Amino acid sequence: MKRKVCIVTSSRAEYGLLRPLLEEIANDKNLTLQLIVTGMHLSPEFGLTYREIEKDGFAVDEKIEILLSSDTPASISKSMGLAMISFSEAYGRLKSDIIVVLGDRFEFLSAVAAALISRIPVAHIAGGEVTEAAFDDSIRHSITKMSHLHFTIIEDYRKRVIQLGEDPQRVFNVGALGIDNIKKLKLFSREALEKELNFKFNKHNLLVTFHPVTLENNTSPQQFKDLLSALENLEDTFIIFTKANADPGGRIINKMIDTYVSKNCSKSAAFTSLGHLKYLSILQFVDAVVGNSSSGIVEAPSFKMGTINIGGRQKGRVEPKSIIDCQPTKESIIKAFEKLYSKEFQRSLKKVVNPYGDGNAAKRIKNILKNYDINNILKKPFFDIDFGYRR
Repeated sequence: MKRKVCIVTSSRAEYGLLRPLLEEIANDKNLTLQLIVTGMHLSPEFGLTYREIEKDGFAVDEKIEILLSSDTPASISKSMGLAMISFSEAYGRLKSDIIVVLGDRFEFLSAVAAALISRIPVAHIAGGEVTEAAFDDSIRHSITKMSHLHFTIIEDYRKRVIQLGEDPQRVFNVGALGIDNIKKLKLFSREALEKELNFKFNKHNLLVTFHPVTLENNTSPQQFKDLLSALENLEDTFIIFTKANADPGGRIINKMIDTYVSKNCSKSAAFTSLGHLKYLSILQFVDAVVGNSSSGIVEAPSFKMGTINIGGRQKGRVEPKSIIDCQPTKESIIKAFEKLYSKEFQRSLKKVVNPYGDGNAAKRIKNILKNYDINNILKKPFFDIDFGYRR
């Protein structure tokens, strides 16, 4: 009997990472792929990106609508409650053998909690990471403790999952799925990308992605204002914005982006959803990723390009030498741009090595999902790193 593997996706970003894994599972005769879409995928405000999933040829088994017309802490909490109810009902219909989630979105905390109560094993991708300034950090570790198989992207993160008490035999260092896409996707040429997105690259080009810093109290608008002010100092530069996600404060940032682009339409463009192919294609032709997205740390280094990492949202991640950290102030960001364009830093980029994998993560994960004995794995002994198992 085929093993039913149910993957949950809530946003354009993590769907793009999951796509090579979806293909691996869908093409394996011993597995049945089930797909649940939720969150931003089903929101007109965020581009109804579930359509991209269907366009890619994947059947959506369940659509779980949870987002409210607000991004306040209260509305996010209500969305999580609604998600908990809806996921428990979906699992009852699908009869999945194992649930798979990637990362640390709040939607996944509800998905995994419902799976725990439904007695369905969970496989968690990208556990063990640290992002100190975002509530994603606590959500990620909570998901780890409710999961039964773990797929980390570097060995340091594997050790951290074990430190949380997880059985080392259930924790696998597989590399980052984003590297699979870079290795395998046929990216757009410069001319084709300009035609597809209806803009022209300039002498210098930047990709800006800035998300709310969710453990700080309403600091994001001022931080993003300082970023926009720093961008004003740059000459011969085209700026490509990707909009913020559905976290508290995200809508304010998106309004600021729209206002900026409307006033600077000749030197900037904004996109609610680029999709992973166009996003990675852009990375070929920009000088840097600017903002506080994990893609600047995990994926951008593979293109031998710089990343200006603003503020503390990604604090705690292992950083390749292509990362320039700066404070979320205009003065600090300007200094980061000066370093980015310095001859010394540009020369150093040629030697950058991305530590996040070799492009075979999807195949490794699929093989483990197919072959691991998931009978009786719901009961987890705590693994103490000093004393071994405690039963």
